[in-house]
Amino acid sequence: MKKLLNTLYITRQETYLHKERETIVIKQGDQKLGQFPSLALSNILCFGRVSVSPFLMGYLAEQGIGLSFFTEYGRFLVRTQGPESGNVLLRRSQYRWADNKDKALSVARLMIAAKIANSRAALQRDVRNHGHKQELKETIEKLATSLRRSQYADSGNSLMGIEGDAANAYFSVLQHRIRAEGFQFNGRVRRPPTDAVNALLSFAYSMITQDCIAALQGVGLDPYVGFLHQDRPGRPGLALDLLEEFRAGWADRLVLTLINRQQLKVKDCVSEASGAVRLTDDGRKTFLTHYQDKKREELIHPYLQEKVPMGLLPHCQALLLARHIRGDMEYYTPWLVK
Repeated sequence: MKKLLNTLYITRQETYLHKERETIVIKQGDQKLGQFPSLALSNILCFGRVSVSPFLMGYLAEQGIGLSFFTEYGRFLVRTQGPESGNVLLRRSQYRWADNKDKALSVARLMIAAKIANSRAALQRDVRNHGHKQELKETIEKLATSLRRSQYADSGNSLMGIEGDAANAYFSVLQHRIRAEGFQFNGRVRRPPTDAVNALLSFAYSMITQDCIAALQGVGLDPYVGFLHQDRPGRPGLALDLLEEFRAGWADRLVLTLINRQQLKVKDCVSEASGAVRLTDDGRKTFLTHYQDKKREELIHPYLQEKVPMGLLPHCQALLLARHIRGDMEYYTPWLVK
């Protein structure tokens, strides 16, 4: 199993990264901010005005260390990649599956069913822990209906419609799960997020998507050819498919925990003149610190029956998906919250 190595997050503006022997040096002007051994890193994520030397970019590609760039808002821009690796036969099978309506739908149904089931489990957990709110109980029933419907979806469009209805129901009660004062959520707004909760959700989804891309590439799959999300230039369709399993049980739970424990406050987000809301530098650092801690938490994988860090879940699911596409497993087994 892949080791859970550290991810290096570069959030300070006007910084410059370069290679020095087998280490990565971070500087701001003439000031040296840090130096890290490359063997301890799996990814480097750069936010805002961060520069990287060409020699370091080439070295990271050779070593299989991911390098991604984001705006200060946390919106993904680009990911560098070295020579293609992995079994070409596996990728050819993946492309054939993506073009086959029935095969693509068979996997997509399982991923969306897992998303809905995990969303329902998250609401049930809140009801058990914080009392029986009628709105949550009604939404739990709606999600149960969506879960049954997803098993019989006969097309990708139909499945996306079911997923959309379930997501609307799930987000309609998110405000009831927020116990800290000052945070207001009136619905999911993506591009751009217009409140602090949406900004945190979008940031969390973006981080996990990059982990999914790395996991899929690690097993030899193409993260840009999905089974549910259709091909679009620059969109990692398969990584977004895989992300669906982790939204409620990982991303949403982390965001709500940080809000309800007041580890993040409304002041950690700022509004732009355009109406967009983004995390401040301090808010982003706080989020990333807790995100990295969350990735180290161990749990029992429901299918593998092994104790794994949460950060390795995308790698576990990518491995199971690759086995299914190769024909080693009859069915793909999505991740379900226990």
